[in-house]
Amino acid sequence: MGRWSRRLARQFVSWLEIRQGVHWLDVGCGTGALTSAICSGADPASVLGCDPAEPFIEYARGHCEDARASFAVAGVGDLPWRADGYGSVTSLLALNFFPDSRAAVDEMRSRTAIRGIVSACVWDYAGKMDLLRYFWDAAGAVDPTARELDEGKRFPLCRPDALTDLFRTGGLTDVCCEPIEIPTEFASFEDYWRSFLGRTGPAPSYVASLNNERRTTMARKLKQALRRRPGGTTDLRARAWAVRGTAN
Repeated sequence: MGRWSRRLARQFVSWLEIRQGVHWLDVGCGTGALTSAICSGADPASVLGCDPAEPFIEYARGHCEDARASFAVAGVGDLPWRADGYGSVTSLLALNFFPDSRAAVDEMRSRTAIRGIVSACVWDYAGKMDLLRYFWDAAGAVDPTARELDEGKRFPLCRPDALTDLFRTGGLTDVCCEPIEIPTEFASFEDYWRSFLGRTGPAPSYVASLNNERRTTMARKLKQALRRRPGGTTDLRARAWAVRGTAN
């Protein structure tokens, strides 16, 4: 998923339209895709990326060499403070994984400067996140128990009305929620299928749990469902919902 999250990060930063020279806090930064996009696309004063997973932070430190970027092992419940607050507190593809999204938004707002921006971006799991939608539809057809693992069912937060309500009830004003779409191209079915063989994340973990026979059946079902161009390439769309609000 990393190649798509990096592409999404660039568009998300552009959509935010944060003024230059702002101090940013990247919550749940993972391997640093959003922090890097902020440095390259937003001309920040600084960016602090934080994540509770130390291996992610180590990776981010080793791959983001911009002097304005720094990283800390910290997560929701213990977010870093800045004396005057951050002008932009944001999170990419992590909000739905926080144990208490409402508490997370409250904490993000508490770290934001007056008139600063709180924002987040999440995949549209139930709708036009095609590469996962095809997967879970095929998995549910082969194994009805797989439907309980489908992110489209597990993460009702990843819808525009739910995100808008979350930000408004979190004390933010001028709340805006809009879609961002990126193309996801695969050179072949094997290129697409490899996305699910890494054992990290709900879909790859599900594939890893299958025996060889069921895995083969699953792959065959998916191959039949995917639309392919002459030559075997597959072009899908990935939609995310981006939301932002102003702290007062």
